[in-house]
Formats: sequence, structure tokens, C-alpha cells
Amino acid sequence: MATKTDLVAAPPMARVTPSPAVKPNRSWAWIWPYIFLLPFLLVFVLFFVVPFVFDISQSFYTERHAGGLGLTPPKVVWAGFENYAKALTDPDFWDGFRRVLLFGIVQIPLMMALALGIALLMDSAVIRFRRFFRLAAFIPYAVPGVVAAILWSFFYTPTISPITQGLHNLHLGAPDFLGTSTILWSIGNIATWEFTGYNMLIFFAAMQAIPQELYEAARIDGLNEVGIARRIKIPMISPALRLGLLFSMIGTLQLFNEPEILKNVSGAITPTFTPNIFAYNIAIIQTNFYYGGAIAAILGLITFVFSFVFMRFSQR
Repeated sequence: MATKTDLVAAPPMARVTPSPAVKPNRSWAWIWPYIFLLPFLLVFVLFFVVPFVFDISQSFYTERHAGGLGLTPPKVVWAGFENYAKALTDPDFWDGFRRVLLFGIVQIPLMMALALGIALLMDSAVIRFRRFFRLAAFIPYAVPGVVAAILWSFFYTPTISPITQGLHNLHLGAPDFLGTSTILWSIGNIATWEFTGYNMLIFFAAMQAIPQELYEAARIDGLNEVGIARRIKIPMISPALRLGLLFSMIGTLQLFNEPEILKNVSGAITPTFTPNIFAYNIAIIQTNFYYGGAIAAILGLITFVFSFVFMRFSQR
């Protein structure tokens, strides 16, 4: 037992002061998001920005012969906006653009309505085997566009088409799917078959994010499934609808694969059928890279303007 003297003589215990917390160095914290984005940014710059800048730079040049008879090798000279003026006054370019515009006006609303209807059915409580039907609707999008065009060219060719043979067996008139008046809508059928499932998946995913409490409250208020779809689901997935419309509009202005494949079985597809095919034939087939680059630049600008105007209008 310690005596009073021991307690007095005992040295006081040293007070332990906690070391200050080490604060992380935040001076370089801003760089981490960009490090994770670096792979995408590198691919984006190499395969989009660099080719686009090169295309713009080359579109201001042209090839000219020094001699009047054209016997000397052509020289690349500065042309300014000559290629752009030629493209903007070229009737073949505007003919293809009007055709693509008509295609989009008819095909996009039909495809979006079909995709929205399938998504509403997949999200409703009255349908069974939803996973199977979702997969069945999405599978066409997994087929590459070139393969899809080749597949449908088999169905469109009159001599080997099972559709044509079936209509003839039923003594019904079979349309010429590859004719001049029908080839555009045959391409529209391929595009609808390909991308309906893709848009359906976007709309269905947006519906899955809607709180279920809203549906329960709507049913208590007496709404049926149609009323819930009209008053809750469609208004709340409007951002997804705008996204699907934007992607479809951009894809329509870039229409190339389907008509390029079908031209092997149809004489109705000309080298100026769409602006992309026109630019491809000018640059690759005729090896006029400078004029083809100007057409591609104009088409890119038109796509940007359409997208920008659509986004501003839809946000309002």
C-alpha cells in the first residue's frame, strides 16, 4: 500500500497530446476523374477529332491541271470555299438529303411508337414471360447492320423470297420490294427491325426507375393500366424519349449501310441515293477526296444543327 510520502514523491504522469490528423493533399485531386476518362478521350480524339479536323483541312483544297489540255499531272491547290459552294448548289446532294428527310419523317415516329408500345407492355403487370419477349425484341439489334441488310435482301429478292412465294401461293399480288417506289420503305423496314429493340430497352430501363408508390397511389385513385401509362409512365420517361429521338435522327442522317448493301440487288439505289453514299462515291470511287470531304463536313454541320435545335426545342 502506497504511503502519503510515496504519493507526494511520485512524478506526475506526462500528458499525451494527440498528433494532428494528416490532411490529404487535395492539390492534385482534380486530376483523378480525367485519369479514368483518359482511355475514352484518347480513342475519341484519335478516331473522331483527328479525322474530322483532317477532313476540314482537306476540304479547302482541290486538284487542278496546269496545262489547258489536262495532259500534265494535277496539282493540289488552295480552293477556299469552292468545294462547299459546289456542294451546296449540287442537285444530287439535295436530292439525297430530301430522300433521307422523308425517310426520317415517316420511319422515326413509327419506330418510336412501336418501341414505346413494347416497353409499356413489358413493364405492365398483365403480360407473362416478359424476359423472353424483351430478349426477342432486343435480338435484332445484336445483329450487325450489314448482316441484317444481307438477310433482308434475301427476303426482298423476288426469285428466292419466301415472302413473295407465299403471297403467290395465296394468289395475292406480291409488291416489288426492290422497286423505285418501294426501296426507301424496304430500307425503313430494315431500320425499324434493327433499332426498335434498342429504343425499347432505353424506355423500359427508364420505367424501371419510376417509384412503385406512384403506381399504387394511382390504382387507389382508380386508374387502370392505360391511365397509368398515359398519366405517369410516358410523362416521367420523357428524357428517355428525347434521347431515343435524338439518336434516331442522327442515325437517319447517317444512313449508309442498308442502301449500300441493297444496291447489289436493286437498280433503284443510285450513287446519290443518300448524302453519305454520295460522299462515299465522290471520295472513294471517283477519288475526289477534297470535294467528298466538303460534302461530309456539310452533312456533319447539318446533323449538329438538327440535334442542337431539337434539344433546345425539347427542353422548352
